[in-house]
Amino acid sequence: MKLWLLRHGQAESHARSDAERELTEHGRGEVRQAAERLRGGFQGSIFASPYVRAQQTAALVRDALGLPDELRSVPWLTPDSDPRESLLRLERFADGEILLVSHQPFIGALGGLLVHGHRQQPLPMQTASLALLEADELAAGLMSLSLLVHPASR
Repeated sequence: MKLWLLRHGQAESHARSDAERELTEHGRGEVRQAAERLRGGFQGSIFASPYVRAQQTAALVRDALGLPDELRSVPWLTPDSDPRESLLRLERFADGEILLVSHQPFIGALGGLLVHGHRQQPLPMQTASLALLEADELAAGLMSLSLLVHPASR
């Protein structure tokens, strides 16, 4: 299984609610860099947090890669989601390739759980950081970190 983790791009600092914060122009550029890393190497499904900045990030990636599938918006990828619960929800997709678009602290904690088997060593996910985890089986502590890239400063 290949599991890609992508933190949303830089978002505006204020909005009516955290869920409504949109990507900045800088954030869109960060996401385009991440999409370039995925080009030619990703053919799976995209799951995204329902928050606006994650939806915008996922749509930019889908469009950049020319993927035909609709984005799957799921409530278990928000900043405060429980990585263990999300892992249970992902089990039914464990035979494919998935891109999760989410937020900190969740996305780093999920990556740390999958690689190290615990949440005390989260992956360092900056805005638009992209990680690839691989294993025969989707399980805590059994996945290998194959790639971790951060957007270049502009």
